[in-house]
Formats: sequence, structure tokens, C-alpha cells
Amino acid sequence: MSSATASNSPSKWVVLPHYAFGAVSFFALTVLLLVSTDAFGGHYFHPKLLTLTHVAVLGWATMVIFGALYQLLPVVLEGKLYSEKLALWTFGLLATGTILLAYSFWFFRVGWTMHVAGCCLFVSFLLFNINIFLTAKKAPKWTVEADFIVTSAAWLLLTGFIGLLMAVNFSLPFLPQDHVHYLKLHAHIGMAGWFLLLIIGVGAKLIPMFLLSHTGSDKPLNWAYNLINAGLGLFLFDHLLWHTQLLPLYAAMVTSGLGLFLYFVHTAYKTKQRPDLDLGMKQTFVALFLLLLPMVLVFVVSSPVELPSTLLSSIYLVYGLSVFLGFITALILGQTFKTLPFIVWMHAYEHHVGRVKTPLPKDLYNHKLLFWQNISYLVGFVILVVGVLLREQIILLAGALFLSLAASLYAINVFTLLLHKVHDLKPFSYANAST
Repeated sequence: MSSATASNSPSKWVVLPHYAFGAVSFFALTVLLLVSTDAFGGHYFHPKLLTLTHVAVLGWATMVIFGALYQLLPVVLEGKLYSEKLALWTFGLLATGTILLAYSFWFFRVGWTMHVAGCCLFVSFLLFNINIFLTAKKAPKWTVEADFIVTSAAWLLLTGFIGLLMAVNFSLPFLPQDHVHYLKLHAHIGMAGWFLLLIIGVGAKLIPMFLLSHTGSDKPLNWAYNLINAGLGLFLFDHLLWHTQLLPLYAAMVTSGLGLFLYFVHTAYKTKQRPDLDLGMKQTFVALFLLLLPMVLVFVVSSPVELPSTLLSSIYLVYGLSVFLGFITALILGQTFKTLPFIVWMHAYEHHVGRVKTPLPKDLYNHKLLFWQNISYLVGFVILVVGVLLREQIILLAGALFLSLAASLYAINVFTLLLHKVHDLKPFSYANAST
């Protein structure tokens, strides 16, 4: 991240509040999970499960991604963020919308609070799109990474628009199909269109950089971009208009694109110049391994084969968990400590470099807490998946307890970084004299 200089980077007050809100949301998510184990025994369209999903997707994943992306754009697109004011408005609207939507789903209030939440979120996504597009437009060179990032933002806006329509439809029915029909569309374009495209776009730049590797051709990324977007576009039209039996084909297109990205990462790993992986990168590769589970399950949930309703419901729950609490959460838990320490260090110490002895970014947080965070997360996730499949509340509760421990350790480390103070900087001459 060395190219993300202070001159290109936004103010820390644009970036850091996203990490704070995300850490609190992740902890709140695990607390809600502890008191919602009974909801995993029925259909996935349940008020508590909808609350958990949207806290995970909006307050946790999207919030942290927004904050990180504002800092990473100077690296990925080699240009300055278009507007810090837009970013601050986006944060405020996203935070407000997330809180109101979580309240609305938890108590199933489908009136004005849900409508206001949907409007806040949609406007937040619209402002985010404007900011990202105008930032990318100013970039000195348009790259495949820019394609991924800008397109993912457009899919996010469409996801938010469908969500807003569904929120209004709860109290003022006007959509021709039932909510579950649109929920599947809303969920899949959010997962693949927003999260996966953005992660590929940013990961294609950062993973080789963190590994000090050379990946060569961008052809795998270009094909991945085309396959994922084509698969999503066909799925969108089929789900709304055609209603064919070709959903497994569209799933195959998207998973083929993901496979090409994993091949790209494998190439980067094989050519890495950095011999040892730190805890952040180890967790990143755990996340990529966890991605294999939803890549398999997507064929089950898109298949026309009839399965027992209880089994199919459990598979749907595991499918959603494997994306949001599996792949995406594992990735954020790892990459937070590849990005946030540098962000804090840069704003605190960059102007002191060369004049005084400064700590390194890795010295600003507790590595033991990070190690146990990663262990407790992985144990909790595996136990939770087993609990969903077996429909055992005791197992679900055990998984939720481990995840709440992981969230607590994550929050401690994040707020240690956010509250870091500069003190006792010694000039180099003083340090040399004392040795």
C-alpha cells in the first residue's frame, strides 16, 4: 500500500468511522445470533434471520468495505477520491438505514420505519456510485480492476433498488410475485454482483502486492469479469421474465468466473517473493478456501431437483451463511489487519518518517488477539454450520458463542488501532546515542 500516500488519501475521518461502525455491527450480529438460534429451525424468510442477514451485509460487510475502499482507491485506481463530502453523507445514510432496517425486521414493523430505511440505503448506494464512478473516471489509466469496482457499485445500486421495492411492497402490495421470488433475486445479485465483483477487483490488485508476486496476463480477470456479469445478467432476466430451467447454466458461468479468479490468486501465490504469510494473509487464504462451499451449494439451490423441504431449507441457510459469515467475514477479518494498521500509521506517522524513530504498522495491534480471533472464528463458523444442518439449538448456541468471542477480539484490536495516540517519539540521534 506504499502508493497510497497522504496526498492522495482521504481524511482519516472519512475512513475510520466505517471500521468503528463495522466492528460494533459484527459484535451486535453475534449477540443477536445468540438469541436467535430458534429461528434456524424454520424457513429462511424469518424476521430474525432477515435481521441477522442485513446487519451482516450492511452494518458489517458493506460498511467496512466502503471505508476500506475509500482508502484503497488511490492504490487500485491511482487517483484521489472524488468527494469526501459524498463519502461522509454515504456513511451517515448507510448507518441510519442499517439501524432502522434492523429494527424494522426484528420487530417486523413494515410501515414508515422500513420505508425510510430503504430510502436511506438506496440514496447511500446512489451517492456511493457517483463517487466511485467519478473517481474512476479521473484515473490516469482504466484497468480491469476499475471495471470490477465500477460494475460492482452498479449491481449494489440495483440490489438496493429491489430491496426498496420489497420494503414498500410489505405494506403497499404492488409486485406481481411473492416476496420470496424477489428475495432470491435481491440476494444473488447482491452476493455475486456487489460483493464478489468488488472483492475480485480489489483482491486482484492487493493480493499480488501483499505477496510481492507477479501475475502476468490479465486474461483470467477479463474472462472472469465477462462470465460473472453475463451469468448474473441472464439470471436477472430469466428470474423476472423467462422462467426457464437454465439456472444451473448461469450458476456455472458465475462459478467459472470465480474459478478463474482463484487461478489468478494461485498464480500470484506460486510466484510470491515473500516467503512467510502473516496472520492477515493466512486468514485471507482461509476465506478463499471457504468460498468453495457456496460455489458447490449454488448448484444445489439452483437445481430443479425436488428435495425434502426441511433439507432444502437447511441447505439454503448454509448457503447464505457460507457467503456472509463464511467467505466475506473471513476475508474482512484477515484484510482488516492488512489495511487498517497502515491507514492509522500513515495518518499518525508519515510526516515523522526520517526524522524520528517510528513504530511499524504491525506494531500497532495485538497479534495474539488476532491469532485467537482467527481460531475462534473458524471453530465458531464450522460449529454453526453443523448446528444448522442438524437443527440442534445447543450446537448453534456453541457456534454463536465462539463467533461472539471472535467479534469481541476483533473489536478490541480495531478500537486499539482507532484510539492509537502518538507519543514518546525519539529523534534518531537520541536513539543512536542510547545504544
